[in-house]
This record gives sequence, C-alpha cells and structure tokens, in this order.
Amino acid sequence: MRNETPDLPRRMLMGPGPSEVHPRVLAALARPTLGHLDPAFVGLMDEIVQMLRQAFQTTNQLTFPVSAPGSAGMECCFVNLLERGDSVVVCANGVFGMRMKENVERCGATPIMVEDPWGAPVDPDKLRAALKANPGVKTVAFVHAETSTGVRSDAAALCAIAREFGALTIVDTVTSLGGIDVNVDAWGADAVYAGSQKCLSCPPGLSPVTFSERAAARVKARRTKVQSWFLDLSLVMGYWGDGKGGGRTYHHTAPINALYGLHEALLMLREEGLEQAWRRHAVTHRALVAGVEAMGMKMKVDAGVRLPQLNLVEIPAGVDDAAVRRRLLNEFNLEIGSGLGAWAGKVWRIGLLGRSATPAYVLGCLTALEAVLHSAGAPIQLGRAYGAAHAVLTA
Repeated sequence: MRNETPDLPRRMLMGPGPSEVHPRVLAALARPTLGHLDPAFVGLMDEIVQMLRQAFQTTNQLTFPVSAPGSAGMECCFVNLLERGDSVVVCANGVFGMRMKENVERCGATPIMVEDPWGAPVDPDKLRAALKANPGVKTVAFVHAETSTGVRSDAAALCAIAREFGALTIVDTVTSLGGIDVNVDAWGADAVYAGSQKCLSCPPGLSPVTFSERAAARVKARRTKVQSWFLDLSLVMGYWGDGKGGGRTYHHTAPINALYGLHEALLMLREEGLEQAWRRHAVTHRALVAGVEAMGMKMKVDAGVRLPQLNLVEIPAGVDDAAVRRRLLNEFNLEIGSGLGAWAGKVWRIGLLGRSATPAYVLGCLTALEAVLHSAGAPIQLGRAYGAAHAVLTA
C-alpha cells in the first residue's frame, strides 16, 4: 500500500476513450466544492442544460447529464421508455447494439433484432421490413456511431422510418456528440444519450441525455413504476428542474466537481463552434488515413461510412497486436485501442476524440507507430507517413 499519491504517467490517449482532458477542464474540476442545492451551483446547472441543448441541437425541455457514465445514460433511456411486454426493434452492427438488446431484455421487453455485418451501417430497408413484419412495435433502438467498428449509421433516415410506423427512437451518440453532426430535432429522435469522455474531452462519469416531448409523454403514461429508482425521470427531473432557476427537490448528491468539468468542456465546444469542431475531426481523420495508407497499411471500414473520430486500422500480417500496443505505451506514452469481438487481434482502434483531434497528436501517433512497426519487422513503407499526413493538415 502506498503512503503517498502515486506519480502517474502522462499519456497520449488515442484509443476509443477516454480522451485527453483539456487543462481548462482539469482546472475547473479543482474549483471549490459547493452544496448540490447551493443557489450558485443551481445557476451552473441551468447553464449546463442550455449548453447541452446546443450540443445536441435540440430544444427539448428534458435535457440533463445523468450522474453516471454513458452506460447509465443508455439504461436511463431504456428503463424509462420500456415496460414489461413491449416489443422493441434493436438494430445491431457491433458490440454496443448488442448492449441495447441486453437492456431490452432486462426491462422485460422483447427484442426484435435487425442485424448488419460488422463494418456496415444499419440498413434502413431492414428496419422498414422489421417494422412491417411486427405491427405494434413501440420503440426502435440503434447506435449512431458504433464504437466497436468505427461506423456511422444514417440517424435521420432511421428515425424517419420509426416515426412512419409510430415508434419512438432510442439513439446512442456516445462517440458522436461533439465529433460529428448530432441534430436531435432535425432527426426527430426521441431519447438520445452520450458520454462525457469522448469528443467532449471531459473525464468519464457523466452521461448527457435528452428526451423529446413524445418520449416525456410516454414516461408520464407508464402503467408501472420505472424499475430503477436512481434513473427514474419523474424523480430525477425534480432535482434538475425546469431550466428556469426554480426550486429543486433533493434526489441524489450530484457529482459537483465533475459537473464543473462538463460545464467547462461544453463552454469550450460553444467557443469553438459545432461546425468547426466537426471540421477539425474530419481534417485530422483525413490526415491520419493518409499517413496510414502511405505506410502501406489499410483502413478496415469503407470511406463512406467511417467515423472521423474513431479509426480502425488493419494490423499487418505477422504483427503481434498486443506487443505493438505495449511498446507504444511504454516507449512513447501513447495509448491506442485493440479490436473487439470478431475483430480482436485484427485491427487497432485509433481515436481522434476531442482534444486528440489535433495535428500534433496525428503526427505523433504516426511517427511512433512507424518506429515500432519498423523495429518489429513489419512490411511497411518507411519515411512516408509524416509527409502524407502533413500535406493534408497544411492544405
């Protein structure tokens, strides 16, 4: 047992999350702790809600950060909208779509699966066929940005099909919020959740959520209590209030300092501008791809559906996945992610999430990866990655 705080290393976080936290956010975390009903803190809560609406591009009244990670945001959406016996179409094209299935089953509802291959987006025609074949489905759930595969699905199209059949939508934007266009109102999405630790470059532990008026009406019309006391919207919103600075009802002791950090991260996003943030992620993505391909390696996912903030690179034949990642961590303080499921040992997941979506991180990652692969005897082209990426960044 240590008798003092350990001297932890400084890493370049370029995996699937968490992302590196900006010094401004770290400084905000160190501000004096207030009571969770202190009027000064209540004012900050109102500002967080307002900025979350801007980030989600919504006017939804029912918008706030769940006091727990993105997985709790996911569960919040499911337990509030589903009741035992409901039928739910779950679109799965990776690990996190299957987690949605788990949530449906634990709510006592029946999942109707629409599955697409890893590396492919959710097929809108398959969703339409499933809804035609299963009249009375109340809810459709899908992942906008699948973290296990680096694939983006067409949220606007999927939400439109669900509305056509009278179903509400639950949408996972954990990896997309702040990195690509998330437009809740334009999509007509009903329950949307995200995480603080991806493109917002905030520490893990908070999950922004937003619910449409249709979703709020579904919650009010429930026949049974929400199975989770902690995530019950009818209770939680007594604490988060009406957004007008009115009285609050104690529900739980909010993570005060973590919310300071989220406030600062959202403020920085607002200062940069949503479109500029998306553009930054897109440019650094193109630079990374140029460098990877200049080395002679391949991207795993087709260009038309790739997430700019999460890049899957095929591991060259004969290269030891774990050994490369270990050397990157130990010799360069660089973390990249391993593959999941069927793609474990076959791909690396390189994140350009939030603060990591910068030229310095892209060029540093390519330089380190080239050095380690060359020393491991991998069949790569030397001396080309940096120049290829730099040309994109300075174009």
